[in-house]
Amino acid sequence: MYNQELLSVVIEMGIYLSTPKTDKFSEDGENDKLRFGLSSMQGWRATMEDAHAALPDLDATTSFFGVYDGHGGKVVAKFCAKFLHQQVLKSETYLAGDIGTSLQKAFFRMDEMMRGQRGWRELAVLGDKINKFTGMIEGLIWSPRGSSDSNDQPDDWAFEEGPHSDFPGPTSGCTACVAIIRNSQLVVSNAGDSRCVISRKGQAYNLSRDHKPDLEAERDRILKAGGFIHAGRVNGSLNLARAIGDMEFKQNKFLPAEKQIVTANPDINTVELCDDDEFMVLACDGIWDCLSSQQLVDFIHEQFKTESKLSVVCERVLDRCLAPSTAGGEGCDNMTMILVQFKKPIQQIASADQQSSQAESAAAESRPQENESN
Repeated sequence: MYNQELLSVVIEMGIYLSTPKTDKFSEDGENDKLRFGLSSMQGWRATMEDAHAALPDLDATTSFFGVYDGHGGKVVAKFCAKFLHQQVLKSETYLAGDIGTSLQKAFFRMDEMMRGQRGWRELAVLGDKINKFTGMIEGLIWSPRGSSDSNDQPDDWAFEEGPHSDFPGPTSGCTACVAIIRNSQLVVSNAGDSRCVISRKGQAYNLSRDHKPDLEAERDRILKAGGFIHAGRVNGSLNLARAIGDMEFKQNKFLPAEKQIVTANPDINTVELCDDDEFMVLACDGIWDCLSSQQLVDFIHEQFKTESKLSVVCERVLDRCLAPSTAGGEGCDNMTMILVQFKKPIQQIASADQQSSQAESAAAESRPQENESN
């Protein structure tokens, strides 16, 4: 039992590098209601298993941000970053205005889509080079072309015959923490231990809950589904109680998806934004292992005194969290952070932005006047 536990920890944590990879992928963007910056870094880990999605204009009135922290591999996180927001958009409940239900359906849909030949092929294409090549070849051979047998598939995820038709889904998985902003409504959907935090008048408020196995509700579900908790880990291996993927924990055919040992079922939290709301952070546990929610909010406010570019602020957070060595464990994980600043109170927070906004105003005044209805 001890050896199995040790092996599972080694597999999950991965092998550390001798020196950390500190080069970062960073991005900035904005629309008329918000602006965002993000940054991700591999750090001490041997591989980068985080993924993210930042879509300030998911549609004309809606923004979408998501952080996906992979474990056991990168493919499930990359799959979610590619497909989850698409599933939200295609949902009838989303079109009807029910964002929360559309998010819940999209989380469960990820598990369904990753099964079978089509699921295997899509995951293979997102994986390592040898799998990517195999997935592309199988796509050419087995992918349906213009077939009409997908009339009952509202999202065109057509069934495919092939050598992996019985693929049960990936044994690797990922957390998912997603925020959708529409007008003054913020909807947060979370499964796992990535986290969403909002700063309201400088005070940090958690908009998600870390789904650890020792939480009472999680423990009850795990035990009722036939699982156990050892050393804070589900069945002695996974230190999360909810995740997308991890199909080995979702094999009880007598239970619905939300009652499996590990479930993709997200907590949904809906918040009405107000003028006191300054910014929101989505980040994986590589950040939260090093800083509390309030410590991160305080650090960001401090950075705003000298820096207005949000991706640079994110980069400073990653550098702040990176451990000097792998001796302690904390600060050795992959790190991804998205910082979203709401434009209404932006002038109260960062006066450094005034010059850029004045430049934008001047440019707008120099353009021909049109009838606009924002």
